[in-house]
Amino acid sequence: MELILHEFDLPLEHPFTIARGTITSQPTLIVELREDGRCGFGEAPATGYYGATVENVRAAIEAIRGEIESCSMAKDNPEAALDLWQPQLAEHPFALCALDGAVCDLWGKLRGKPVHTLWGLNAEDSPASSYTIGIDTIPVMIRKLQEQPGWPVYKIKLGTPQDMEIIVALREHTEAPFRVDANCGWTATEAIDHAPRLAELGVEFIEQPLPPGDPAQHELFNNCKLPVIADESCVREADVDSCGGNFDGVNIKLCKCGGPSTARRMALRARELGLRVMVGCMTESTVGISAAAQVGPLTDFLDLDGAVLLAEDAASGVRVEQGRLHYPDRPGAGVELL
Repeated sequence: MELILHEFDLPLEHPFTIARGTITSQPTLIVELREDGRCGFGEAPATGYYGATVENVRAAIEAIRGEIESCSMAKDNPEAALDLWQPQLAEHPFALCALDGAVCDLWGKLRGKPVHTLWGLNAEDSPASSYTIGIDTIPVMIRKLQEQPGWPVYKIKLGTPQDMEIIVALREHTEAPFRVDANCGWTATEAIDHAPRLAELGVEFIEQPLPPGDPAQHELFNNCKLPVIADESCVREADVDSCGGNFDGVNIKLCKCGGPSTARRMALRARELGLRVMVGCMTESTVGISAAAQVGPLTDFLDLDGAVLLAEDAASGVRVEQGRLHYPDRPGAGVELL
């Protein structure tokens, strides 16, 4: 098997702000694995909160290049290769995610079928995706919403002194449901106090209002008038069980957990625990979005607008248009570099 690494710095349509900061472009590393005339692709976007840079992800992968290139992709067991590499990448989930995405894409292409089909899933069962409005001045947030009309749901980034004013102002410009993501920017008291008014304004749930490990999380879970979805509190596979009894659902992101294979297992376990399942994304190209979309049929909610936020993409594959996922008639994850 041949390993090729591609670096991109993808410009965004608009500066994107959450409670932790602002970016105007997205550096990302795309892994390509070649075997038997087929190419599989996976992605690891640089993400400061998790300490992932293009440089350290590349270094982690280069450290096991020999093991990767000496491996022959088993057509019937794509996780066999990952099992060999996982111990050396246990502390590098973004690197593992990119390799897992490439392995799954290659597996499907070698088998001639989409990954979700090989998993026994139906693409038509995937829910619609939300579109994310990053933090900005209220007039700019309104303009961003108006530039993307017709989405079935909008995800609003909050964590400012004027959070309620933002939701009230945006509600005047759409009847679509909202989901709010405070990115650990609230206290339990703020979340509990905000929830009744947010519900009146058509908000479906609150995503990760408190920092991970906040002792007030259980109190919030028991007293919040809206469902609370874990994001930063659900990073790896083992975290799903600890979210039971403290959250109403989990947001699974491939880069955090180590890729689509792990995300699939996490979704199945969350359902066993009665948790609602969401698959989200970083600001990723269509490579990462296409990998995440393979898990889509197992979810209740999707937030896969990462490539829509880009001014330039790196690949074609699963397209998200006004929330609807369009799966290409191609095997694997359907990814082709542009």
